[in-house]
Amino acid sequence: MALAASLLMLGMFYLYFDSSLQARNNPNRQLQIAPGAKLVLKRSHDGHYVFPGAINGQPVTFLLDTGATLVSVPAHLAGELGLKAGAYQQAITANGTVTTRATRLDALAFGPFRLHGVPASLNPGIRGDQVLLGMSALKHLEFTQRGDTLVLRPLSDG
Repeated sequence: MALAASLLMLGMFYLYFDSSLQARNNPNRQLQIAPGAKLVLKRSHDGHYVFPGAINGQPVTFLLDTGATLVSVPAHLAGELGLKAGAYQQAITANGTVTTRATRLDALAFGPFRLHGVPASLNPGIRGDQVLLGMSALKHLEFTQRGDTLVLRPLSDG
């Protein structure tokens, strides 16, 4: 009986701390893809803005990267996202130069935003599942950062 109680207690601690770590690492994980005028993101504990979205209707996790020219998709996700590898190209990353493949995202969605025909790259150097949301998508938005909050809005015509 004591063993069962100990296991139950350990399981509860695990669930609590796992949930707490997930909230710290990705405070935007519950973000819904819904219409609206803006998207408000909270910065994760490591200083990044990470949030859910979709490419070609398939769920992905984006990491906002204003230093990336293109949306950079881990190459191992190409098949499940329905992406075709095009021409070879070179990308200069924080980890050095890498050979990528050009691709185009038929549909990219996050928060209230829907983009079509977005230039992107398939990057074999990205080992995880996060998609770097680069300037080929972000150029369609304006953003304002205050403290640990980033607000994305559609570009105004002014």
